[in-house]
Amino acid sequence: GSAETSALVVFENIQKFNPKCFPLLLENISGLTLDDFTVEVIPEINVAVVTFIKSIDTEKFVKKCSQHKRVKEFEMTARLLELTQAIKAEHLPDNISADYITVYFESARSGGGPVSEVQLFPEENSAIVTFCGHKGNI
Repeated sequence: GSAETSALVVFENIQKFNPKCFPLLLENISGLTLDDFTVEVIPEINVAVVTFIKSIDTEKFVKKCSQHKRVKEFEMTARLLELTQAIKAEHLPDNISADYITVYFESARSGGGPVSEVQLFPEENSAIVTFCGHKGNI
C-alpha cells in the first residue's frame, strides 16, 4: 500500500519469555519463515524489536500478536515502532545511563534511529526515548 506502515514491531515486557523462542513464536504468529524477519532481543530493557524484511501488513500482525495465547500468557505487548515517536523502555537496570540508552537505540542493528532525547525515570526504572523522526523529513 502507499500508506507508510512501519516494518518494525516492538514487543515490550518480554522478561518472562525465553528469548531463544522468539523467532519460533514469530513464525507461528506471522506464518513467515526466519528469512523474512530479524529479531533483536534487548534483555536489558525487556524489549524485542522485529524488523520485517518481507513486506507484510504489520498492523494486522500486531493485532494477531495481541490475541495470541502465548503473548497473552506472558503478558507481552506488541506494537508498531514508528521512528517519529517516543517509546517507553521499562524494567531498566538500576544504574543505566541515558548515554547507554541513546547509543543502544541509535544502533542500526537494533533497528533504531537518531535519538533526540532520553528522559530517565530512575525511581521507576524506565526511560522515554524520543526519536528524531524519519530520514528525509525536513
